[in-house]
Amino acid sequence: MKKIIAANWKMNKNSQEAAQTVQELSAILNNTLPEKREVIIFPSFISLEASIHAAPENTVLQFGAQDVYPAKDGAYTGEVSPSMILDAGASWVLTGHSERRHIIKEDNAFVGQKTSFALASGLNVVACVGETLEEREAGRLYDVLSEQLNQTLAKLPTPLSPERLVVAYEPVWAIGTGKTAGSEDIIEAHAIIRELLKDIIGTSVFQTRILYGGSVKPENAAEILKLENVDGLLVGGASLKADSFAKIICA
Repeated sequence: MKKIIAANWKMNKNSQEAAQTVQELSAILNNTLPEKREVIIFPSFISLEASIHAAPENTVLQFGAQDVYPAKDGAYTGEVSPSMILDAGASWVLTGHSERRHIIKEDNAFVGQKTSFALASGLNVVACVGETLEEREAGRLYDVLSEQLNQTLAKLPTPLSPERLVVAYEPVWAIGTGKTAGSEDIIEAHAIIRELLKDIIGTSVFQTRILYGGSVKPENAAEILKLENVDGLLVGGASLKADSFAKIICA
């Protein structure tokens, strides 16, 4: 099973900057990837098509959108549908990122609507879950992950190929803070997620990849990737520069 290394560029890079980074990354990698690696880049909506068009023909890179709205079309000012994302040439989308949950105030039920609609519409999904520092210190790690996963994955379309759904664990307190969850923290959370997924999606659970996200950088990527139940990484700031992200891909 290939490990996914994903870049979330968040609200960074205009179209020209995004295209240049894709070109630089492709050149560093020589348009090839290490064995058992997949790479997904999540630019902003504005930069998505420019990023895709900047990639070489038969690129090894995959692309996705950072968000999606659970409707085919309609009067939803400012939103983007799955068909629009697919039309741009992307095949993935993020749902439930902590910044959407905590800044935009999206609740578990709405994240679940987005996840199920995106999958039913043909997109592959990286569904994000994770606890705040207060929740972890209160001993609520299991409860928070259970609530998030059960509602996020409540109405999955069937049948669903397991490689189309990925779960990313992002401890909120380790995102953009420079703090990285310790090995024991990551192992504990990923084990909980794996166990919860058994109840939610059944026997295909071991084909469902679980990524870690939270202040990942070239210096710690290899160590994190070796941990049990870590099937890849969701990278923020360290993915903004091609050379830094390439080091993580090759870790």
